[in-house]
Amino acid sequence: MKITICGSIGFYKEMEGVRDRLVELGHDVKIPELALEVPEEFGEGKKVYFGQYIENNGGIDAFDPNHKIWDLKEGAINDHYAKIDWADAILVVNHEKRGIAGYIGGNTLIEIGVAFYQKKPIYILNPVSSELSYKQEIYGMKPSLLNGNLTLIG
Repeated sequence: MKITICGSIGFYKEMEGVRDRLVELGHDVKIPELALEVPEEFGEGKKVYFGQYIENNGGIDAFDPNHKIWDLKEGAINDHYAKIDWADAILVVNHEKRGIAGYIGGNTLIEIGVAFYQKKPIYILNPVSSELSYKQEIYGMKPSLLNGNLTLIG
């Protein structure tokens, strides 16, 4: 099966591990492209992620809606949508973030929505936190909850 992994970029190392395990299980897998995150010239010579860059530079409201950062974010979103188009299913990697177990952020929520609209199976690795105000929307898209067991994909 062709699977695109979705989730917070803060889980990137975990996504790599999940990708490797899925490949061992015989799947073709794509993950987010870090090269599409904030370029080094924005990060003072080092690679940073959108959320981190924005947070370190005054927060979202410090960036005018026409700022170049949003063009870069648009490119990263569109690139991942193309990966969802390619896939037969998506897998959401959702670990603890900001003290919330089973965290699913806004970007991942819209990726789930794209897969749902395309009628593709949606798998979620870990239980979804009840602290998320949009848990009902996630459940309404009828994901398969894996409780950490990747062998349930199929």
